[in-house]
Amino acid sequence: MTAQTPAVGTPAPDFSLPRDGGSSVTLSGFRPGKVVLYFYPKDDTPGCTLEAQDFTARMADFTAAGTTVIGISKDSVKAHDKFCKKHGLSVILASDEAGTTCEDYGVWVEKSMYGKTYMGVERTTFLIAGDGTIARIWNKVSVKGHADEVLAAARAL
Repeated sequence: MTAQTPAVGTPAPDFSLPRDGGSSVTLSGFRPGKVVLYFYPKDDTPGCTLEAQDFTARMADFTAAGTTVIGISKDSVKAHDKFCKKHGLSVILASDEAGTTCEDYGVWVEKSMYGKTYMGVERTTFLIAGDGTIARIWNKVSVKGHADEVLAAARAL
């Protein structure tokens, strides 16, 4: 079963998830700041590593734009901690092992590879405005240049 992706202009589904470092992260706790939520399939895979490194490299620019960056996958907090340490990541990585938040955002979808279908996280990014509504959605993200595009949108918001 796949949930419907929330639409631009609608309230972003709130969540509270465990994060790297052992604490937790709650979306509504960042208001009135802007938030970039990027959902990714798996820690320490080539595309996911590049995406996390690109967001980390632009962290000062996102902070200057009043924007927090949160990456979400179904990996455990332990996996996130290992991923952050190995690659020097400074983005917040939230663990959605139960998959509830992935379903709330409609990113838990049927995928196929080599003729086999399976369920997985579709790489998707949401820009959430300070009032908690979804300002922009990037579906089926191509990693190259993505962090720059999201940063430009956050600055313009």
